[in-house]
Amino acid sequence: MKLKHIATLALMATGLVTGTAQAADAICYNCPPEWANWGGQLKQIKDKLGINIPIDNKNSGQSLSQLVAEKDNPVADVVYYGVSFGILAAQKGVVQPYKPHNWDKIPAGLKDPQGNWFAIHSGTLGFFVNKAALDGAPVPQSWQDLLKPEYRGMVGYLDPTSAFVGYAGAVAVNQAMGGTMDNFTPAIHYFQALRKNHPIVPKQTSYARVISGEIPILLDYDFNAYRAKYNDKAPVEFVIPKEGTIVVPYVMSQVKNSPHPENGRKVLDFVLSDAGQRLWADAYLRPIIPSAMSAKTRAKFLPDADYKRAKAVDFAKMSQAQNAFAQRYLNEVK
Repeated sequence: MKLKHIATLALMATGLVTGTAQAADAICYNCPPEWANWGGQLKQIKDKLGINIPIDNKNSGQSLSQLVAEKDNPVADVVYYGVSFGILAAQKGVVQPYKPHNWDKIPAGLKDPQGNWFAIHSGTLGFFVNKAALDGAPVPQSWQDLLKPEYRGMVGYLDPTSAFVGYAGAVAVNQAMGGTMDNFTPAIHYFQALRKNHPIVPKQTSYARVISGEIPILLDYDFNAYRAKYNDKAPVEFVIPKEGTIVVPYVMSQVKNSPHPENGRKVLDFVLSDAGQRLWADAYLRPIIPSAMSAKTRAKFLPDADYKRAKAVDFAKMSQAQNAFAQRYLNEVK
């Protein structure tokens, strides 16, 4: 009873539940319902597997920090985060190998060979734009456009020292401006210039703030913009900037010594099953198993010619460079 009480207190302390900890059959860190249709995915997991997972609104960095803090007494069973955080989690020894259903269908390079992390879907970084909130300004088409005075106070990006999508945006602009994983000076200079335009820099997922027009332009992924456009019928457009951008996989891991390991493995199997992959595709994420995306869904994306401007990067180097970039950002931009 004492151990159950401790687990309940730990869950409540991390903000996972509001008094229903006993009902949780598994815990997933960083599974917010507004992001990437985790709400729909968690509902299907409950309906099909009978596993109840409380929502969790952490970002990637907060999730990794929590895993490290709880290393001797884990609370979570599985975790979802940007690929660089998955690499860091393996290095810090807070996850354990597991090769889920459809493992062999995941391309090499999008999974850790030992199974410490593996991609479940990918997104393309660009501009998530609420056209009705631009006060008559045109929809921006390039990174340079965002520096123009007509977008003063309109541009948002998640904190790149904490949220993975924020760091992905930094990598994207750095690559577009001629930088490399060994040289983030172009990104630092860009954010310094953007700061003069009074950007909005939240730490958490800001989908609703774009829909409401509070943040007219957000550096975000295509899947959130398509969801807003097609599901929420918002006056939204997604833009792949002219100078180029990056494609980024999101990954999952099983937490080492987790409290519900069998349920955790069932969850990981489901998100990579044909049914789970179709759910990601229907939420406008590019599934890691391409056959899950129907022609009808594919037609809702921007043309392939636009996506040619989106490139993959060396994700291991991206992970290695993250802390150094974050420190430079804190020292030179924030």
